[in-house]
Amino acid sequence: MIATKDCVTPVLRELLRTQPLSPGKVRLAWSAAVGRTIDRVTRVTLDGAGTLLVETEDRHWTREVARASGIIRAQINTLLEGAVTEVVVRTRRPR
Repeated sequence: MIATKDCVTPVLRELLRTQPLSPGKVRLAWSAAVGRTIDRVTRVTLDGAGTLLVETEDRHWTREVARASGIIRAQINTLLEGAVTEVVVRTRRPR
């Protein structure tokens, strides 16, 4: 028997593989890679050079996401076929 957690990533990767690289695809991969809590307090964009810009709600989240950026990059690249070359994390400026 195969655990559900071991099936989700390969299935999601296959579904995303056939789709063009778009902001929606990046957001979906981000959400799947980091989970609901981090997804809720961040916004992400991917530029043409492969830099994933992560904007967080506050300095606490900036620090935590930056600490985990290597692991996050590996997880998101599993879903985006290596599209992310760098992760830049910064605190969102208040509006």
